[in-house]
Amino acid sequence: MFRPLALMLLCGVAVSACTPLRGHQGYVVDADLVNSIQPGVDNRQSVQQVLGLPTLAGQFNQGDWYYVARDTRNFAFNNPKPVQQSTLRVRFNDAGVVTAIDRMGLEQIASISPSKKKTPTLGRERGFFADLFGNIGTVGAAGAPPGGPQ
Repeated sequence: MFRPLALMLLCGVAVSACTPLRGHQGYVVDADLVNSIQPGVDNRQSVQQVLGLPTLAGQFNQGDWYYVARDTRNFAFNNPKPVQQSTLRVRFNDAGVVTAIDRMGLEQIASISPSKKKTPTLGRERGFFADLFGNIGTVGAAGAPPGGPQ
């Protein structure tokens, strides 16, 4: 009696470990609120009242606000993979009036793979002992004024 119950419990735990985990990050998009914003009519204050503060603002000019939402999925201990992403860009002119609303999706995600775990540099490779003892003899080098730089 105890063995079948324990076996079923063990199988249930093993199967649940493979269940995909879903996650949501960022802005929760409400289509009705987004559609209520009209270019030429709304301004920064009205957009902020309807949509809230943006996820981020443009770095080069303050004319763009971005609202970003991302849905992810992963199994067990793997890194989350994006399943869906929506980016809403609200553009403003110099007077702060909405000029355009753009919608972008998953195609905007850039995959970046770093080169090893260090920054590649030009020049010679130095080891631990070269770094440790490399400056010996450079203090008071020939041609340097006595007492160091003035």
